[in-house]
Amino acid sequence: MDGSLLLDDQLCFALYAAQRAVTAAYRPLLEDLGLTYPQYLVLLVLWERGETTVKELAAALRLDYGTVSPLLKRLQAAGLVRRERSARDERSVLVAVTARGEELRERAARVPGALLTATGLDGPGMARLREELLRLAERAEAAAARTR
Repeated sequence: MDGSLLLDDQLCFALYAAQRAVTAAYRPLLEDLGLTYPQYLVLLVLWERGETTVKELAAALRLDYGTVSPLLKRLQAAGLVRRERSARDERSVLVAVTARGEELRERAARVPGALLTATGLDGPGMARLREELLRLAERAEAAAARTR
């Protein structure tokens, strides 16, 4: 397998195919909530952390500001989040879930279990897979940092 250029031997392709398939499995679950997958991820961070800065939100999602900003604009237009300049630091923008966004949280709580059912994974299997993927992400980020 070392040095193989066969598509099916590539880790990157397996990850890409899995990511696309998982996102597709989420799609009908999130359509019921009126959310896209990236919007769902933003709300997950805000539900967990409460009010946060755009910079902290982008870091949590491993995205750049230019990617997060349009997501927040759409979520704000839908009435799910509010954005305002920090009183302490005018350069910083705070983001928080609105009451409408909090109401959506109850319905969204069904999504993880529905995904488990849809994929046939059990809780422990999903936890093991998630931990392996997070370790891989850490190693890949470290490798990328060494090559900059």
